[in-house]
Amino acid sequence: MFWELIATVFAGIGGAGIALLLRKITKQTAPKWLVPVFAGTAMLGFQIQGEYDWYDHQAGLLPEGVVVVKAVQEEAPWRPWSYVFPQTVRFIAADVANSAVNKIDPNLVLVDLYFFERRHMAKRVPQIVDCVQSARADFTQTFTAKSSTDTQSTWHALENDDPLIKAVCGNQA
Repeated sequence: MFWELIATVFAGIGGAGIALLLRKITKQTAPKWLVPVFAGTAMLGFQIQGEYDWYDHQAGLLPEGVVVVKAVQEEAPWRPWSYVFPQTVRFIAADVANSAVNKIDPNLVLVDLYFFERRHMAKRVPQIVDCVQSARADFTQTFTAKSSTDTQSTWHALENDDPLIKAVCGNQA
């Protein structure tokens, strides 16, 4: 975030430099207010561009075998352009390549989900996915590999066409 701040300041300096160059080319007939307007516009434009490129950049850095299963787009009143072009602010990726099928019940798959959010550290959450029941549960030390009808674990139902089910259980069907 520090480097982003430095880059934003340099974008403002660059925008102001362009305005100063315009004033010099026009022999100082261009209005003085162009300098702060160009600086502010350059800084705002840099920030907007960074906000929209964040998701594509992060998703492009994911290693092979890690699949994006959900992307969340948001609109906000302080970003009025987001009503026209919603911004992806967070996404979930599943490490399908390193998922493990349970030896007792092959319908249960252990997979790591990674939660990415703009300006936050990624979080890893191990999950158990039941491919037959289309459900998922948090993998904890007390988890027992019985079934999605197990009362000790909290299972969350998923749709049959859920991207997590497709990604993790696609090769098991």
